[in-house]
Amino acid sequence: MIFTAARLAFLNLFAPETRSVFWKVIGLTLVVLVGLWFGLRALFVWLAWPWLDGLLPTAPDWADWSGLVFGILASIGLALTLGLLIAPTTAIIAGFFLDDVAEVVETRDYAAEPKGKALPFGEALSGSIKFLGVVILGNIIALLLLLVPGINFIAFFVVNGYLLGREFFEFAAMRFRAPSQARDFRAKHASTVFIAGLVIAAFLAVPVLNLLTPLFAAGLMVHLHKLLSRKDVSFSAS
Repeated sequence: MIFTAARLAFLNLFAPETRSVFWKVIGLTLVVLVGLWFGLRALFVWLAWPWLDGLLPTAPDWADWSGLVFGILASIGLALTLGLLIAPTTAIIAGFFLDDVAEVVETRDYAAEPKGKALPFGEALSGSIKFLGVVILGNIIALLLLLVPGINFIAFFVVNGYLLGREFFEFAAMRFRAPSQARDFRAKHASTVFIAGLVIAAFLAVPVLNLLTPLFAAGLMVHLHKLLSRKDVSFSAS
């Protein structure tokens, strides 16, 4: 079931119906990241560089080399900071297009079944901000757990698998159910949702491809919710 949902979600990423959303998310993300790069660089030059420049040796032979070393280190630091911002930036941008992805999936693969209802703008905005917080919190926890011997790499998948699985499944479920019913349905199938979340975490770990994580995750959980709903008539949507 999870493999089927993941396969269909990946194929939906490149379907003609999803292509416009695909390019909107990629384009807006790249524009925002370029703006962040220049903003971070300007902030560094304004705040940090004068302080670092004061630490450089005054001897002419050392000044040039020290300046070069600090410049390289600063560039690496800015690149790493930007790398950490990729996931949350993509998350908040893609959050506005999740209902578009869900509608494409429901129309393409479940045409004979009732369509879900898009969340109101206020709830969609709240969901985007909430998902942004989940991504940031998940990665902070994972980074802290990386310091614990014996956990390391596994922490990233476990934390992100749980948080991302929960958030995206409830998003898919709330297109058909009241929020409380969506949470109950997710809790009933918690182990399946968690395993699906691990698939999303694995997708998130792939450079460049991770820009599409929210779109892939939304598609996967729409499929999973549909498949689980067919098996569980006691929780059928009203």
